[in-house]
Amino acid sequence: MSKKRRRHTPEQIIRKLAEGNRLLAAGQDLDEVCRHLETTPSTWNRWQSQYGGMKASDAKRLKELEAENTRLKKLLAEAELDKSMLKEIAEGNF
Repeated sequence: MSKKRRRHTPEQIIRKLAEGNRLLAAGQDLDEVCRHLETTPSTWNRWQSQYGGMKASDAKRLKELEAENTRLKKLLAEAELDKSMLKEIAEGNF
């Protein structure tokens, strides 16, 4: 029976990383920690590389910046498309 896939917010990930690091410092091995956190060692390692050392506020800010970056890329693409269409009209290629 497969488990339901779960998405974690950056804040949840950072809390789990902090809890996991406390358990590791207390002498538990990674497999025990991952079982306790209901995750896999590969997920733990990915989270460590992405969010290790961050605070919850840092993760929230990162997520906001990524959303803003996506929005700006979309605006730029639309502006480039508009510019291309205007250029074609000016050249009479419509």
